[in-house]
Amino acid sequence: MAVLAATAIAMAGGSRAATTERIVVDRITGLAIGGADPVAYFTERRMAIGRADIEASQGGAVWRFRNVDNRRFFLAHPDIYAPQFGGYDPVDVARGVAYAGNPRYWLVTGDRLYLFGSADSRAAFAADPAAVLRSAEPHWRKLRNMLAF
Repeated sequence: MAVLAATAIAMAGGSRAATTERIVVDRITGLAIGGADPVAYFTERRMAIGRADIEASQGGAVWRFRNVDNRRFFLAHPDIYAPQFGGYDPVDVARGVAYAGNPRYWLVTGDRLYLFGSADSRAAFAADPAAVLRSAEPHWRKLRNMLAF
């Protein structure tokens, strides 16, 4: 009975399963943010898939870029262009939980990139980013230390 209950709870979470890396990375490909170019969120104001022939390793992840300039910008300032909270949903981080963000649900706020697990989470963040960040930052310090490097 307990196993069935645990299975039902796990299935209810769907694809929003917790993970154990400091940066959200595809465990098969090693790609961060699904191969999306993190700089393109700033320069093109949209999610854009990077090219397999323009990659860089940083922070234990493989990042893809649409052009060599984007790679250069990223490597010079990964703290600016990489998703905040390692790509985890800041609304969930504010609750003390590390759930992977989805590169399709994103916002650039305060010159930083945030990824979200759902459109609802993105909307909750957009309603009051400062409040979410005030709550998320102390939780992230604790969560980050618990996540594998």
